[in-house]
Amino acid sequence: MTPTPGRLVVCPTPIGNLEDVTLRTLSALREADVIACEDTRTTKVLLDRYAVRAPRVRYDAHVERRVAPKLVARMLGGETVALVSDAGMPLVSDPGLVLVQAAAAAGLAVEVLPGPSAPLTAVVASGLPAETWRFAGFLPRRRAELEAALAGTETLVAFESPRRVPATLAVLAELDPQRPVALCRELTKLHEEIVRGSAAELAERYAGAQVRGEVVLVIGGAPPGAGDAVAAREAVRRLVAAGARPRAAAGVVAELTGLGANELYRAAVAGRE
Repeated sequence: MTPTPGRLVVCPTPIGNLEDVTLRTLSALREADVIACEDTRTTKVLLDRYAVRAPRVRYDAHVERRVAPKLVARMLGGETVALVSDAGMPLVSDPGLVLVQAAAAAGLAVEVLPGPSAPLTAVVASGLPAETWRFAGFLPRRRAELEAALAGTETLVAFESPRRVPATLAVLAELDPQRPVALCRELTKLHEEIVRGSAAELAERYAGAQVRGEVVLVIGGAPPGAGDAVAAREAVRRLVAAGARPRAAAGVVAELTGLGANELYRAAVAGRE
């Protein structure tokens, strides 16, 4: 007798407050033959809270390519696999893509349950326009890449390391001091904090500060033309990298673009630091 194919259920988990788990997620976890966890110890806290006894298997970025085929084989044998990350929706800056792709390629059903999501919670809490917004995952560290990420005209939602918050806000304040920003920290947890203001105000507030906890930044869209300014600053940096003097490179690009030479020069110098 040919076994009935199983399925994959993608289950979002609370981003802080364990009471935010949905009834559907709890049902799926209880009915699963195995739960694929980013960290089995973290997931155990949630499972113990709601008396879920399904077995767990480690499924993180380091092992997913090795473990995914084994889980697919189990589903093809008729089992149901529940996929969870440590918090929020799997695949959103968390492991899971390899397993979802493998399950779909094998013709298995993939069911995604709605539930807690830090980016969505943050964009609503920010008070910034949410008709069009872009999630960037973790912001890049390189200055040029960070400037490019900040140049979009839609609302930007991104994770940021607490250690890098002061530096990121300082860069944004330098580019556009009046850009609206909301810093959302420890969402749904006991010490939840949402600070709204201009880039300049938040940069001043957090300069030298030791930010703690998980942070989501929501940044208002850049004004039209910001992307051109980013491209111009990058052109100056490339000329400097090729051997040109910063002041001369800034002057040439300023003549071609109509942007301020001093601003381009400061960007070139900052890029070398």
